[in-house]
Amino acid sequence: MYRKIMVPVDESRASMRALNEAIGLAKSNGAVVRAVTVVDLAQFNWGSTAYMQSEEVRQAIAASGDKVLERAEARLQASGLSYETAVLESAGDKIADMLIGDARECGADLLVMGTHGFSGLMHLLMGSVAEGVLRQADIPVMLLRVANDD
Repeated sequence: MYRKIMVPVDESRASMRALNEAIGLAKSNGAVVRAVTVVDLAQFNWGSTAYMQSEEVRQAIAASGDKVLERAEARLQASGLSYETAVLESAGDKIADMLIGDARECGADLLVMGTHGFSGLMHLLMGSVAEGVLRQADIPVMLLRVANDD
């Protein structure tokens, strides 16, 4: 029986499929859903820390994470479940490490993730957050693949 189900979300169909699955599992287990999104601060650090210290940039980063969570939160509210949301800020950290750390910190006992299912050269070039999570997880991980995800 699961008490807290964590699901990383972004703007992809794969993550929304994972959120829907997490909602279904949470309903059948009476669990809380924790939706998280990761905002990579390093993408805003164009070679200078001056950009990172700008309040305008910090607000834009926060808004980016909030926008992703709004869509997830609308689905969670409609489900009637108890839920939590969080924006995780990465400064170039490995996203898989951050997700595992947050899952441990919040006491999640299941992690549900969407995956693009890249293989071959695309996998080599892009890597896989899901694979990194699987290598480190000490809780069950459910991966849901969506082919040709946008």
